[in-house]
Amino acid sequence: MNNIRSFIEKAGWPRVIIALFLLGLFVMAPFVRVRVDTSISDTLVRFGMNGVMVLAMVPMIQAGCGLNFGLPLGIIAGLLGAVTSIELGVTGLPGIFTAMLIATPIAIVLGWLYGQLLNRVKGGEMMIATYVGFSSVAFMCIMWLVLPYKSPNMVWGYAGAGLRTTISVDGYWSRAISDILAFNIGDFFYCPTGMMLFFAFLCFAMWMFMKTKIGTAMTTVGSNPEYAKAAGVNVDRMRTLSVVLSTVLGAIGIIMYEQSFGFIQLYMGPFYMAFPAVAAILIGGASVNKASILNVVIGTILFQGILTMTPSVINSLIETDMSEVIRIIVSNGMILYALTRVVKVKS
Repeated sequence: MNNIRSFIEKAGWPRVIIALFLLGLFVMAPFVRVRVDTSISDTLVRFGMNGVMVLAMVPMIQAGCGLNFGLPLGIIAGLLGAVTSIELGVTGLPGIFTAMLIATPIAIVLGWLYGQLLNRVKGGEMMIATYVGFSSVAFMCIMWLVLPYKSPNMVWGYAGAGLRTTISVDGYWSRAISDILAFNIGDFFYCPTGMMLFFAFLCFAMWMFMKTKIGTAMTTVGSNPEYAKAAGVNVDRMRTLSVVLSTVLGAIGIIMYEQSFGFIQLYMGPFYMAFPAVAAILIGGASVNKASILNVVIGTILFQGILTMTPSVINSLIETDMSEVIRIIVSNGMILYALTRVVKVKS
């Protein structure tokens, strides 16, 4: 009994309740004619698709810059890399790595500028980051129309210029990483092994980085900036580095998302993509100034698991197609819970 109480206190009641709710949905699924193997497969796919973007929250939280509501800035760098890769006509694994290679320097430049801005608004980073994310998406809505891409697979057919809202990566690098060592069990279970291994590699790399001298200095800046300054650590440089890392991970994260999803979504596509990532890491147990790889993994599984299971189970239960409505209610409800938790941590 003491062990159970200790586990609950360590995990926190909110995560225990959400985990039990998710478990209950899986138990209920067969009774409402929802296949459990398909549901687990969908949860794994969504976990791999979104995991890197949740991981992108870690460096900024550890450096005391708060939650990265400016994640769309990194996503835009990833989108630029993705459409440039398609413009060059590179396919398969070389195509996806070309997209990442192009996106990374763009993300470094954008992240550095973003970091310089956040260093000038210490204490109000999250509000400014939100506006940076929204305004960058709005600016790119213009740029997607005027950038000189010419590939017939991407531009509007009637004008021959301007990128389409949605671009298919089929025939280029759709599932290029997901299908590495992927396997099926029966007709309904698919495991995207390559995508899971890639995410695990990035988690390990981030964990290793946080153990280095620079990573430790970054954590010290987030925990006690005055102490870090007295110890000779350049606080602003560490904060900027964390923002650059977060932006680069955001760029790589959206490319991973697209290769699994099968489409590149431009214009307003990245507008709200920071909120699910923020909610996932908070549900995983992170706070505004402390996060770990375990928080990323647990939060992504719980958040994406609930998003996958709730619409399908409740939809089958009431025998009415309300999946999109239920998905929006569940998604926004979890984000609201997560943001409420931010206020509690701050107070």
